[in-house]
Amino acid sequence: MSDGQRIIETLHALVDEDIAIMHICGTHEAAIARAGIRSLLPERLKIVMGPGCPVCITPQGEIDAALDLVDQGCIVATYGDLLRVPGTRGSLESSGGDVRVVQGVHKAVEIAQREPEKEVAFISVGFETTAPTVAAAILGNPPENFSILSCHRLVPPAMQWLLEQGEAELHGFMLPGHVCTVAGYREYERFPVPQVVAGFEPEDILLGLVMLARQIRRGERRIENAYPRAVTREGNAKAKRLMYQVFEPVDVEWRGFPVIPESGLRLRQEYARYDAQKKFCIEIKHVEKHSACICDQVLRGIARPSDCRLFAKGCTPRTPVGPCMVSQEGACRIWHLYESRRA
Repeated sequence: MSDGQRIIETLHALVDEDIAIMHICGTHEAAIARAGIRSLLPERLKIVMGPGCPVCITPQGEIDAALDLVDQGCIVATYGDLLRVPGTRGSLESSGGDVRVVQGVHKAVEIAQREPEKEVAFISVGFETTAPTVAAAILGNPPENFSILSCHRLVPPAMQWLLEQGEAELHGFMLPGHVCTVAGYREYERFPVPQVVAGFEPEDILLGLVMLARQIRRGERRIENAYPRAVTREGNAKAKRLMYQVFEPVDVEWRGFPVIPESGLRLRQEYARYDAQKKFCIEIKHVEKHSACICDQVLRGIARPSDCRLFAKGCTPRTPVGPCMVSQEGACRIWHLYESRRA
């Protein structure tokens, strides 16, 4: 019997009541769907998705702000996943402006260095995983024609909001392995629920579920680390120091959520010259939802992609209505690729 089979048998023996586990990582969802893990689980164990895709939780107001940068003649550099996310008046892909896909902030800085006569704005999205690299770029004194639109988010405040609202009946959390590699898991110790940091191989995820099921069965509420080869309690101290040297927490809206206190990152005043929002006098506005898309509910763990009447019909990867069908880490795109084939 393989290790995976033994873990699955243990999991089935542990689960004798209804349990719902939320993960907060798009890479976890992709790994779960790709390996068909849900088909191996006990019938009474559910894995639900949370706000783990940084592109998906970027609200329309920030996409519109990126389009305003295009209108002002900027070269807009962005990750490929953000290119087709719809704002209220189209996407970056359909904007007709000089929009360039880059692999990271360093490539955007290179564009600014090569083309000093143009303004270059980098749409800076991501959780604690990408913010330190952007901070390092800012500390490297990029040229004055470079700026960022900071769309960064922090995971713990969103998790606190989810727990306070209690919309979904959740019994435990699988914490994001990539985020915890940088940030550690110390900040999550304040949450009185079962939590496990898990890796991304099928056996990592199954082991994390076993550890959560065992905690729930015993009535325990603590954090365990099932990913010690990459994650420590304190995380990467140097990366966190860089991040908070350049950025400071700010109250921001998440797509599908209201404004969550201190859940975003903005540039500190001493680096304001690199803040595209200030440099180009751009306002980020709240946008009311007007479509039948239920990305907001998927991101809060109270609906599945297949619950949406647009899923795989009016909304596909070729014709996305919502961001969860655009990003490689978006639940709808992942389900369209994997889960719908098994239906």
